[in-house]
Amino acid sequence: MEQALVIGGNRYFGRRLVTLLRDSGVHVSVLNRGSAAPPPGVTHLVADREDETALAAALAGRSFDVVVDQVCYTASHAEGAVRAFAGRVGRYVMTSTIEVYDTGEARPAGVPLGEHAFDPAQWRMQDGDGSYGEGKRQAEAVFTRSGAFPFVTVRAGHVLGAADFTGRLAYYRERIDAGLPVAVHPENLPSSYTHEAEMADVLYWAAGADFTGAVNACSYGELTATDICELVAAGRPYRTAAPAPGEEASPFSFDRYYGMDNSRAEQLGYTFSHTRDWLPELVAATR
Repeated sequence: MEQALVIGGNRYFGRRLVTLLRDSGVHVSVLNRGSAAPPPGVTHLVADREDETALAAALAGRSFDVVVDQVCYTASHAEGAVRAFAGRVGRYVMTSTIEVYDTGEARPAGVPLGEHAFDPAQWRMQDGDGSYGEGKRQAEAVFTRSGAFPFVTVRAGHVLGAADFTGRLAYYRERIDAGLPVAVHPENLPSSYTHEAEMADVLYWAAGADFTGAVNACSYGELTATDICELVAAGRPYRTAAPAPGEEASPFSFDRYYGMDNSRAEQLGYTFSHTRDWLPELVAATR
């Protein structure tokens, strides 16, 4: 791997990935709309991926051993990428999500889902569903069916880290510090998580490997919302309550199960951490 392009890559674990690639001696380019400069030593290509004319101009004369797409959220994003990168990339890695498994099916808790639980080649596109998970399902389906280049989809567990900009852990801290109840589903089911540094490392590994298809990326040790409450409270009392009618549950409170099985990645050579290896320290750092 000599030439890599990261689409997005200007924050959170995407920026970590760019640094990992650069520091390993790969010539790295980052393509985004120009809202943030990449780390030093990285080529910056500025274009809006939804403007195919501008994208073609930014890519003119360039080819890459691998593209890692951090910001592919819809079928149209994927269709544009197929048109833009066919014939100019050796391998295409899409950052996907655990949410592709949230298809509304009833699944037994405690039986982690392997990659076969969602087959993008067989997925029927659903008009009018603008959810994050459906957008990722459709994007995976477009790439898988196109056959334009070797394709990998890395399905990330819920990513936690100090650089998280979503405020999900902060929600727990703020509610518990204020003595307010945390909204948790009565049937409080666990899910899968990973650390931002581990997620960047998984993508780095996937970029340099030769397997194709889907791979789940998550630490060992599923967590419920109350597990997270316990860590944040650090021995202090806290309260949970079922969401009121019309109220959203807290982040990471799930009333359906779709934890992930990471054994395919392990069999391919990646070794995952356990949430206990990093989550207590992360929670302590956010207090």
